[in-house]
Amino acid sequence: MKFYDVYNGDADGLCALLQLRLNEPRDTVLVSGVKRDNALLERVDAQRGDEITVLDVSLDVNRDALERALQNGARVSWFDHHHPGKIPVSPAFVSHIDTDPATCTSLIVDRYLGGKFRLWAIVAAFGDNLEQPARHLAGAVGLAAPQTELLRDLGICLNYNAYGETVDDLLYSPIELFRNMSSFTDPREFVHSTDILAALQVQIHEDLTRAQAVRVKPIAPGSAFAVLPDTGWSRRVLGVYANELARREPHTAHAIMVERAGGYKVSIRAPIAEPRGASDVARAFDSGGGRLGAAGIDFLPSAELDRLFVVMRDTFPGDR
Repeated sequence: MKFYDVYNGDADGLCALLQLRLNEPRDTVLVSGVKRDNALLERVDAQRGDEITVLDVSLDVNRDALERALQNGARVSWFDHHHPGKIPVSPAFVSHIDTDPATCTSLIVDRYLGGKFRLWAIVAAFGDNLEQPARHLAGAVGLAAPQTELLRDLGICLNYNAYGETVDDLLYSPIELFRNMSSFTDPREFVHSTDILAALQVQIHEDLTRAQAVRVKPIAPGSAFAVLPDTGWSRRVLGVYANELARREPHTAHAIMVERAGGYKVSIRAPIAEPRGASDVARAFDSGGGRLGAAGIDFLPSAELDRLFVVMRDTFPGDR
């Protein structure tokens, strides 16, 4: 019998798993990857009696692998906030899925555990650009302003670390990062006991400075786009920069793209003022998926760029 933990390598996936394992320590096989590496369950060769916990990974993307695992006799628990499609019904399958745009997987786990490790949930919410829920929870637990900003910085940097074409683009692999985090019940102790946040802050500042020099162009009154070059820094900063633009222009949707051979990798953000529609735009394309407020397209052929703009314009009409 084996235990598997399958998790998105971003702040939300890391902090969701950390809460569960602080509550119930297990010797597990860790399965993770870069932010857009969503078909993670394909890597698990589950057998009868095995137990799999999946966090912050789309059920819809992993449906075939999930069905195989259940047919093989494994038991699966799934925590997520992405569009799931049809949720399987099986005595061996337990789902904790909530697609409300004001939540994330770590907040779902926080609710499941009754707030036992809430500081890590706050870190994840900041990383997922859920400023209002994160600040609400920070106030509820009595965090002073400097402590709140420290957790915010950590969340943003952990999220930043997950973006890249491969793990080689990242400063820390999601497996290495989780193992470094795993002994800390308090994220403030993690920050003060390691140099990980400091290293990420240096790199994110350099990458954001480059991204901010790229012109953001309007699509329509309610949407805009920018195209970043195909480099390591742009692949790393893609999601954080999209989140920054969303906060700066809360009534505007954004499509931030990284050039790739024959097309683009796309990160989509719905307006923060009305965080819905991002996954609808992404799922209009073959490799798209995500959640209501934030989504992405793994590969958009150049020939489909104009169609993306049409879908963005129709989904986010703005003031027209």
